[in-house]
Amino acid sequence: MTDSPEQLGEQAAPTGVHFEPSLRPMTRINLHPIASPMPVGFFAVAIASVVVASLQLGFLGDDAHRAVALTIFPAFILQLIVSILAFGARDVLAATLMACFSGTWLASSLVLAIDPPSGTEVLGVLNLVFAVFALMMATIASRKRVMWVVLCVAVPRFAVAAFSNFTGATWLGYTSGALGLLLAAVAMYAAFALLLEDMRGEELLPVGRLGPAHDAVAGDLSVQLNNLERQAGVRRTL
Repeated sequence: MTDSPEQLGEQAAPTGVHFEPSLRPMTRINLHPIASPMPVGFFAVAIASVVVASLQLGFLGDDAHRAVALTIFPAFILQLIVSILAFGARDVLAATLMACFSGTWLASSLVLAIDPPSGTEVLGVLNLVFAVFALMMATIASRKRVMWVVLCVAVPRFAVAAFSNFTGATWLGYTSGALGLLLAAVAMYAAFALLLEDMRGEELLPVGRLGPAHDAVAGDLSVQLNNLERQAGVRRTL
């Protein structure tokens, strides 16, 4: 009696090969809703900017540098926390902005407190590079208008501060201080508008979301989960 073709195929199949079932039906992705950390971040920008601007405008004494350094140091901690939470909320734009603001406040507070040799010039380089960074961020933040406005004010504020550090010109220091107060006002508005939006669940003050940024707030759950498998933390590599 001869074996059937099916039996011969089974006998010829290699042994020891393990075929795993598809893991897709067994995969679960857990999402953890959080309160928006952005109001804290923008409030920190506003408060620190007012303190530094007060020093630049001469509202504080000439010996207030160390006190100003200690006052703006908490902004570094707050914005670092905001950045970490924003990364967890899958908003790379907000997370990057807050992380770089955080580092800038840390460096500024250390230079003001320690007053190392050539510290002012080095701080000028930092301010100039941050102005370039803010300009680059502004080119991709147009769909979040309130953040875009903050960045548009931050660019001249840090650029003028850099030239003030390089030249020591008093009028540039005053100009930087005035722009710092403007930055504080814009950041304060952004923080308050986002705070109201998160508390009420709707936009009460204009924040200017467009396109995907608007859909992320006004859209349904399917919009939030779109392309989730391709996002950092889910895909295998960054």
